Amino acid sequence: MRVEAPWQKGINGMTPEQYMMIDTRVAAESKSLGTAFLLWFFLGVFGGHRFYLGRPGTALLMILAWLMFAVPGFIWWVVDAFLMSGMIKSDNNKLRARLQTEFSMMNSARAPAPAATVETA
Repeated sequence: MRVEAPWQKGINGMTPEQYMMIDTRVAAESKSLGTAFLLWFFLGVFGGHRFYLGRPGTALLMILAWLMFAVPGFIWWVVDAFLMSGMIKSDNNKLRARLQTEFSMMNSARAPAPAATVETA
């Protein structure tokens, strides 16, 4: 078992290896911008890219906007082309924060309890 020196801990008491594990998980679980753009181009009228990015509520609103008013639906479709990368970055940041919290909680659970002092009279 490897014992780490206190200076080898990073922010939140995490090791560099744990940060690498987090980055690997974020890269594996993140949505693809290419896939989002393909869905936007071919199924954007139906909010396909928004369903893919985990925003079903606004996807349904987008469908209604297209059905009721074509011009606002088209404008929304064009604006989404610029918003998609920010949506993916936001989701990745939320995932990274959640994983960092989980690792920090695991590290604090593993931390040895402070030694109890016994006073004798």
